[in-house]
Amino acid sequence: MTVGELTLNVISAYAPQMGLDEEVKRCFWEDLDEVVRCIPPYEKLFIGGEFNGHIGTNAGGYDEVHGGFGFGARNGGGAALLDFAKAFELVIANSSFSKRDEYLVTFQSMVAKTQIDYLLLRMGDKVLRKDCKVMRSESLATQHRLLVMDVGIIIKKKKRVI
Repeated sequence: MTVGELTLNVISAYAPQMGLDEEVKRCFWEDLDEVVRCIPPYEKLFIGGEFNGHIGTNAGGYDEVHGGFGFGARNGGGAALLDFAKAFELVIANSSFSKRDEYLVTFQSMVAKTQIDYLLLRMGDKVLRKDCKVMRSESLATQHRLLVMDVGIIIKKKKRVI
């Protein structure tokens, strides 16, 4: 999508669930890797999706991509997301803002409250993110909550000489 002179790339991702074959998970990450590699570094990149992993409450070795605010304990899926973010110099936007748990939890059922949905953008563009939170009153599905990010982009308009 082109906005003014900017090209915005928006990727929607859905990672395989826990318990699926490791080969399926490997293919997902390889496919996402291939898509991201095709986007020039000067274009804006936003990735949002259900990554089915927990990045945990603190950065723990991923300070450059994890903002220090998360929910729960890190698991293998969360580590895979953090490794991906690190490899492509992305930041996880919803780990960058201190929020109460109800604004971090993206999936809630009768038996679990988790954070498995994330929004990512390039490290060089992290100044664009103004806020990122879960809209508690909005449900995408029975158990998922809407995750939103406020972004500030300045679009330069060309001057016209008449």
